[in-house]
Amino acid sequence: MTDAALENSPETVAATAEESQNPTPVEESQALSPEQVAEKVAALADRARVASRVLAKADRDWKDLALREIGAQVNARRAAILAANALDVKRGQEDGTSDAMIDRLRLDDARIDGLVASLEELAGLPDPVGEVLRGQTLPNGLRLRQVCVPLGVIGVIYEARPNVTIDIAGLALKSGNAAILRGGTAAAETNKTLIGIIRDALSKVELPEDLILSTDEYGREGANAMMGARGKIDVLIPRGGRSLIQSVVQNSKVPVIETGEGNVHIYVDESADPEMATDILVNAKTQRPSVCNTVETLLLHENATTAGYEIFRELNRRGVVLHVDEKAKEIAKEIPTVPATEEDYQTEYMNLDIAVHVVSDMDEAISHIRKYTTGHTEAILTNDLKNANRFVEEIDSAAVMVNASTRFTDGGQLGLGAEVGISTQKMHARGPMGLRELTTTKWIVNGDGHVRN
Repeated sequence: MTDAALENSPETVAATAEESQNPTPVEESQALSPEQVAEKVAALADRARVASRVLAKADRDWKDLALREIGAQVNARRAAILAANALDVKRGQEDGTSDAMIDRLRLDDARIDGLVASLEELAGLPDPVGEVLRGQTLPNGLRLRQVCVPLGVIGVIYEARPNVTIDIAGLALKSGNAAILRGGTAAAETNKTLIGIIRDALSKVELPEDLILSTDEYGREGANAMMGARGKIDVLIPRGGRSLIQSVVQNSKVPVIETGEGNVHIYVDESADPEMATDILVNAKTQRPSVCNTVETLLLHENATTAGYEIFRELNRRGVVLHVDEKAKEIAKEIPTVPATEEDYQTEYMNLDIAVHVVSDMDEAISHIRKYTTGHTEAILTNDLKNANRFVEEIDSAAVMVNASTRFTDGGQLGLGAEVGISTQKMHARGPMGLRELTTTKWIVNGDGHVRN
């Protein structure tokens, strides 16, 4: 991918801002041509391939030992992690990085505790490698098995999400893969520290350090080289804003698993319990508004005025700006609102804003979702089983919730231990991608001298 293709991505904005402050962060890398960077990244991929073959021989106990050692090292060296993260956050704030990006970038003790817990949870999950998905003996006596095997070398391009560094490392190791990471300039110090910790932990348990590698020192050209490394990197996963994801999808020669933005909807039908609906909307909008499973549009049945008013009042009390249509404005009464525009219904805010549209029935709600959805997560709040079943059947998104917050679309929350991203595509993986989604399959055929007629 060229610089022109990346120029509008959030990662590029952050990287450009940093480079203006520090023109020579890595002098050697800046002196390299794109061709030389491509050679360097290809060499990294070769090292990762060799390391992955060692990991392929590791049993579950060995891999779980590595995960627990990484967790122990993260816990023991949290002061260094927080110090590095403070530098990244300070630089981001000075460069005018958005509040949503800063929130994703920031680590604290609670978030580090979460990372350690996710590694422990991964260690407690079954090993997907070698799992037999199906098998049979054919009439001619051939014995067939389809088993899960690692993808191989995974490349991940992401931005301002240092927690992803730990999540990806843990998932890759447990599923038998090596990973090459491009974590972005915004989180450069944090990711450098975390990757050093991961590699040290791997060495302690006698696994190759090269199972986790980074191209961050090569900047945007490192990302370009990863996208061009077809045959070296088996699959590429972008995780970040729409501009970054689409740039990777459109420019990569390596097969891509597309993760998507979350223009998430919640439909409150006329039978919904007002108290339950209010609690869910507050959680889905305000618990952590900067993430992709946060609700961005509320669809309200025109007869659900009591629930609507209570929802509006509580969201306003929490600082949420309500972008409403005319019917919603009438329901809001004295509660402050602003007029909704067509753009509001297309927007993934990732902040304390929400679009509101009043609908006459479920047909209109479903039609609205189909028009504006990004295929991430949609929810219905209802006490009508028929409505719930219809919504689940007719909404085609990666996750569909009934009477639950959209914040549950998360690998950790759904028992996957962690996630490498939330896929909104329909090939191979869809929804939160955990251990199974980082495997592929192969057929094992056993015979007794069989030949084909």
